[in-house]
Amino acid sequence: MTSADAGDWIETWLSKPRFEVYLRAANQDRERAVRLYEWNAAVSAAFHHDLCHLEVALRNAYDRALGNAVAAGTAHWVFQATTIFPSRWQKAANGTRYDVNETSRRLMAEAIRNATPKSRRPAEPAAPPSPGKVIAELSFGFWRYLSARRHHDPLWIPYLHLAFRAGTDRRDVDKHVERLHRLRNRVAHHEPLLTLDVREHWKDVQDLAALISPQVAAYIAANSSCNRLLAARPC
Repeated sequence: MTSADAGDWIETWLSKPRFEVYLRAANQDRERAVRLYEWNAAVSAAFHHDLCHLEVALRNAYDRALGNAVAAGTAHWVFQATTIFPSRWQKAANGTRYDVNETSRRLMAEAIRNATPKSRRPAEPAAPPSPGKVIAELSFGFWRYLSARRHHDPLWIPYLHLAFRAGTDRRDVDKHVERLHRLRNRVAHHEPLLTLDVREHWKDVQDLAALISPQVAAYIAANSSCNRLLAARPC
């Protein structure tokens, strides 16, 4: 793209405030700002690819671990929200009491509703969804907060630690997954990554994957475009 090509149509396309972020990073060089925008889009796509693999690995590891939290022969854990996440009341700083598990139960109920196939005949009850369908409907935010401190005693110690390499510290998992959750949200909303330490985020992907499965970590690394793109940021 030449300077003549980089006209005002770009602000019409991206919006002036959005393009201004890249202009500032490019010292008001419009051609370079466009190259930065393309680089940002490519890096976002690469992270989306890697985070997709990582999220599937994380949720399946947690699924296996939480299978130990319900009695053998009973319904899959996704259908036992009150068993996994019973009401636990705490007091907020303003004195208000709240149930720390309410959001988790609500997300599970929403996932079940979204996974339930619609009946072909209105008079017939809908067939229950498979556990796999429900798990696929649970958002990354649901899995992200399983490593929160509030779940340490009731869930991490007896069950959730089984999702990771022996000896894994819950705080290490939470550190990586919290940063990756924020990154995923920025990528999903097409936000600039220019001010982020994207190399550290790539390390978060590798480190968290390695805690789940060295083989998965190796696969993600071998099939990722992140390293090449991070090294190719326009000057």
